[in-house]
Amino acid sequence: KKPCMHYIRYQRRFLLASKGTFHFMNKWKCYLVTFWQWHFSLWFHSRRIYRKQLSNNFLEFVGYLSRVLMKPSVVRSQILENAFPINNAIKKFDILIPISPLIASLAKARFCNVLGHPISKPVWADLSDSNIIDRF
Repeated sequence: KKPCMHYIRYQRRFLLASKGTFHFMNKWKCYLVTFWQWHFSLWFHSRRIYRKQLSNNFLEFVGYLSRVLMKPSVVRSQILENAFPINNAIKKFDILIPISPLIASLAKARFCNVLGHPISKPVWADLSDSNIIDRF
């Protein structure tokens, strides 16, 4: 089992995910604290970094519990015109988010009704995407 790290940042929060052992994650936690303290001169205790064991199939992202699927797929590439085609097998990372909580939050912000049908307001036509997202 080859360990690897993934870094995800959203707004002011970040998530480090690892495909490794408990010891591997503790070592990265120490590296992160040391780097942060020496590079930014910002001191804090490592007990303030929370570690959560997630299951293999689910991921919490932006407050929604989503299902993560690893789908195998094949990518065909050819570098030169007369060269042999090369098939690379990869695992595609698909996330399925339940639609009910999304519709509920959109209905709460009055973007749509509880069935998911949009509520048209002429004011929204002038809003930028970032203004719409900031309402959440």
